[in-house]
Amino acid sequence: MHKIINTENAPAPIGPYSQSTLAGNTLYVSGQIAIVPGTDQLLIEDIEKETHQVMKNMGVILKAAGGDYTNVVKCGIFVSDMGNFAKINAVYGEYFQSNPPARETVEVSCLPKKVNVEISCIAVL
Repeated sequence: MHKIINTENAPAPIGPYSQSTLAGNTLYVSGQIAIVPGTDQLLIEDIEKETHQVMKNMGVILKAAGGDYTNVVKCGIFVSDMGNFAKINAVYGEYFQSNPPARETVEVSCLPKKVNVEISCIAVL
């Protein structure tokens, strides 16, 4: 059994997927981009602001499921330019200051809506 977890406090999915799925006590959060919830506004002019918005979107989904960043065990980071890695990594580190989750970071040729970073996660609640 699994349960779909969606919240109005995060951007609505832009395709046929859910914001997250809870299977047992494991939450799978779909890749988040820097859309400001409740708007179509993208924050993509500044990589630090963009990454903060991505992490905030992830955080409200975690909260809707009853968790927070401390529940995250794995993240996937997708970037359009690995030259932005240090700035993305610095912002990401603000959300995982102790016992950071496992992760991978990969450069891809294009992301949805031409954003610079997309992050997904798996959390145990």
